[in-house]
Amino acid sequence: MLKTVAENILKFYWDVHFDGHLPSQIQVMNPFRESDDIRKLCHRFYEKYYSDQENRVLILGINPGRLGAGATGIPFTDTKRLNDDCGIHYTIFKTHEPSSAFIYEMIHAFGSPEIFYKKFYINSVCPLGFVSLNNSKSINYNYYDSRELELRVRDFIIENIKSQIKIAGRTDVCFCLGMGKNYNYLSRLNKQYQFFDKIVPLEHPRYIMQYKNKEKDRYIQEYIQKLRM
Repeated sequence: MLKTVAENILKFYWDVHFDGHLPSQIQVMNPFRESDDIRKLCHRFYEKYYSDQENRVLILGINPGRLGAGATGIPFTDTKRLNDDCGIHYTIFKTHEPSSAFIYEMIHAFGSPEIFYKKFYINSVCPLGFVSLNNSKSINYNYYDSRELELRVRDFIIENIKSQIKIAGRTDVCFCLGMGKNYNYLSRLNKQYQFFDKIVPLEHPRYIMQYKNKEKDRYIQEYIQKLRM
């Protein structure tokens, strides 16, 4: 019996891990193994939107951040968006991530979470996040923030992109969140491994919310125009 997309996503999350060596002061963030609550939220979310066998277009961000997927397990979805936009109620703690706010404004402009997630599957170039330990504080760290980290996670990234492709089911196009380092890195890998026929870059939500907030509506329309190509 064929598995649903939800079942495949959840199996991937429960199994994903990085067992390589990381640079000094860098730690991996694996929310799927760190919290039973996150596993429950993922189950509720993916069973709600992905309990079918339809192919989807893959959207790849950078890697999970502490307040979005690091807190809920779901890319670009903080607890506020889970409650208010997805109808998945969670009150044990609250998180607000600006990137999540942008993504869900865009999703509603596209139609609704039900319509959007029927067509797209969001994950990351690197499905696990990283933090830098600085004076006992954990700071978000991207896979490309140091050449050493980038090299050490390269094989992990390649294998997990292949896994995400199997889950999504489509290789004609991939959308990349981030028009700079993330897009350049993914494009180099794609040139070598030919994962996708084409990769379409979109400005990263964090950049838009931090530096281009007054132009947010324009970026939302740009997203929708490209996603509907």
